[in-house]
Amino acid sequence: MLGVLTSVGQATLLVLYQCGHITLFFLQALRQGLSFPWYWRQIFKQLINIGYFSLPVVGMTAIFTGMVLALQSYTGFSRFSAESAVATVVVLSVTRELGPVLAGLMVAGRIGAAMAAEIGTMRVTEQIDALTTLSTNPLKYLVFPRLIAGMTMLPILVIVADVIGVMGGYIVGVYKLGFNAANYIDQTWRYLEWEDVQSGLIKAACFGLIISLMGCYHGYHSSRGAEGVGRATTNAVVSASILILFFNYALTIFLFDH
Repeated sequence: MLGVLTSVGQATLLVLYQCGHITLFFLQALRQGLSFPWYWRQIFKQLINIGYFSLPVVGMTAIFTGMVLALQSYTGFSRFSAESAVATVVVLSVTRELGPVLAGLMVAGRIGAAMAAEIGTMRVTEQIDALTTLSTNPLKYLVFPRLIAGMTMLPILVIVADVIGVMGGYIVGVYKLGFNAANYIDQTWRYLEWEDVQSGLIKAACFGLIISLMGCYHGYHSSRGAEGVGRATTNAVVSASILILFFNYALTIFLFDH
């Protein structure tokens, strides 16, 4: 029993230590980044990398999610003669939950891993030390542009995912399930409120910060060698995915528990 309690205590202390270390890392990056001058070229580069190059994977995920959601909703609601609610369920599910969560997970797999690998390789090859030697703060040059780009571009990606996901549900509903196109669109707009879209965008901004922070943190503190870079990449994706799911639940309670 004592051994179990010791293991639990050590794990708890390790988690608290990591949380504190990540928080300090974020605050230091924020403090350094908010001071002028800003590296606009780096910020623009990360905006393109996170936003534009993530559009295909986010779009594909969104459209098939909307199509499957329409099919599954129709299968369930047909048992209760409530097929007319399919359009409402699709648009609310996509805008509130599936849009930001799935976009966040896809971007975490693509961008979080890339950030950790890039910065981890720079750490291994001593490029970060070279930046310090050249009087360039690594947190300001490497980390802050990625944090800004993640918080800015993921909400835009979620807007695109919402539109494509609802369009996928529309395609299945109208062309496969036989819904009237005008009625489907009317049901979609009738029950959609700005609060639903807004909550998804708030979640997306939070998820974008988490993805960028985890990628930068694990890459920045990666150990030497190829094995260290690989471990940092894995830890960045896993930790970002877990935190996305955790904060999704926390933000849902905060935004809708009233």
